[in-house]
Amino acid sequence: MTRANRHHRARFIKGFSLIELLVALTIGLVIVVSAMSAYIGAAGAGRSAEAQARMAEDGQAALTILTQQLKMAGNNPIQAFRTDLSRTNPVYGTSTFPVSGYTLSNFNIRGCDGKFSNITTAGTTLDTLSCAGGTTTLPDSIAVNYEADQYNTIASSSGRPTDCLGNTLSTITSTVTTVVGAATSTAAVTYTVADNRFYVGTSTGIVTPSLYCKGNGGSSSAQPIVENIEDMQLTYGVVSSTNTAITATVAGYLTADQVINDVNMAALADDAARWAKVISVRVCVLVRSESAVAPDAASAQYVKCDGTLETSPPDLRLRRAFSTTVVLRNRLL
Repeated sequence: MTRANRHHRARFIKGFSLIELLVALTIGLVIVVSAMSAYIGAAGAGRSAEAQARMAEDGQAALTILTQQLKMAGNNPIQAFRTDLSRTNPVYGTSTFPVSGYTLSNFNIRGCDGKFSNITTAGTTLDTLSCAGGTTTLPDSIAVNYEADQYNTIASSSGRPTDCLGNTLSTITSTVTTVVGAATSTAAVTYTVADNRFYVGTSTGIVTPSLYCKGNGGSSSAQPIVENIEDMQLTYGVVSSTNTAITATVAGYLTADQVINDVNMAALADDAARWAKVISVRVCVLVRSESAVAPDAASAQYVKCDGTLETSPPDLRLRRAFSTTVVLRNRLL
């Protein structure tokens, strides 16, 4: 083979030059970086969307439970031959119209700025709940009671009413006075009363904040019912302290401490009379994502229950406030 032929053949079998390799590597690196950025962005958006959806579910679940319970606070709607504790008619629990077998509560609803100190103590009633009073940024708590039946609660397997945790409520047998026109008589009746308290807390060894309920059925131990509820703030719509009408409009919204200590409310006889003026409740729950999904602190900022912006979030979790207003439809003034 001649020298000219070898030179001609070498031109077709030589490799890439260094510059060509560098250009190819650069282009490949750009493609890989672009693909990874797109993947990371899509994954982050997916995690954020999933977290938002979960937060919406948790927030709506918490509001649904609280709304259902608050709507039932107090006595059931007026029934035939029934007197009501808060009406001007002769009332049960007095020497004229005694009730035996059960001690009637002076409260249908009772709230606290912060957590009742004995909210989970066995044997406490709405009348004996203790609140430190004053204002606080801690989550609020609330307690309600109402006459429970198999229709306004989830019935047990035996068809009996249950508390907020599904525990069967005890049946109460009482002797009451019935009123028909001007005539009175006594009758034995059976019924059940639900006494449910709600607050934000954590369990031993579990740091996830949750909405808890303490009922008066079964073992009566408090249990979490909705996870990742970080805050609960409540304000109460009250009527004028001098209003005695069956129907009335809200005069203003107060915190639990103001229900007791507002200058007009303080003029009433006792705490039971003050809480009897509450006819609606504004509920706000702050829900957080289960994990940190925000890319930076600015993205983790959120609007709190009081309407202000939290510019220094404690971590990179997403947070969102959910709120509603509930009318206490069983309340009569």
